Amino acid sequence: MNQKQFEGRSAIVTGGTRGIGKAIVTELAKRGCNVSFNFSKSADEAVRLKGEIGELGAKAYAAQCDVANTEAAADFVKAVVSEFGTVDYLVNNAGITRDQLVLRMKEEDWDAVLDTNLKGAWNFCKAALRPMMKNENGGSILNISSVSGVVGMLGQANYSASKAGMIGLTKSLAKEVASRKITVNALAPGMIETEMTAEMNADFREKILAAIPLARFGTVQEIAALSCFLLSDSARYITGQVIQCDGGLAI
Repeated sequence: MNQKQFEGRSAIVTGGTRGIGKAIVTELAKRGCNVSFNFSKSADEAVRLKGEIGELGAKAYAAQCDVANTEAAADFVKAVVSEFGTVDYLVNNAGITRDQLVLRMKEEDWDAVLDTNLKGAWNFCKAALRPMMKNENGGSILNISSVSGVVGMLGQANYSASKAGMIGLTKSLAKEVASRKITVNALAPGMIETEMTAEMNADFREKILAAIPLARFGTVQEIAALSCFLLSDSARYITGQVIQCDGGLAI
């Protein structure tokens, strides 16, 4: 691997201050990429992450932004272009859960998850495409979906619908922008070791582990490395695909 394969290039990672998003931000910076990321509440965490990126020799831009707000997303992208000149890569990672059975699910919980996870991805795709289309070599978009969007998960109708929607968005957009040298792919992680999964009930965790052929949860580093490959020049002939990284859970 070229340690500085993304040197001089610019990436946006939504939801980049925690878990998978933070791992992707950090890995991109390690490989020389200037990285921009939004945060919803934790300004302190964003400041710390900017410092870490600086120590890695890359530049960072961070700002508060509600990804579900179309105007805010457009303003964020404009600020990134002003800061770094263009956008080469977009990773739509921002996502929330509001798990509940459909009969008990509140309308606001359905709307919040679809707005953040799916509309948020659409907002940033729409905003980032304009500068990306001006690039001589195009660019790459990666939508972080989920195994939940591939097979559906009990009690996650809203989350599964949003993540399945991201897959449809990926395939349609890939066809629309291929002529402009822009690739669009989706990554569907399974059970990954994050703060969220660390809070799982022990019995439920064991039940999930028993359903994973590789008998372990994945790591955020594994997702980050795969994300960088899908964004890289090595994957320029891959587009419209859904790559599952789930230990075999959804075989």
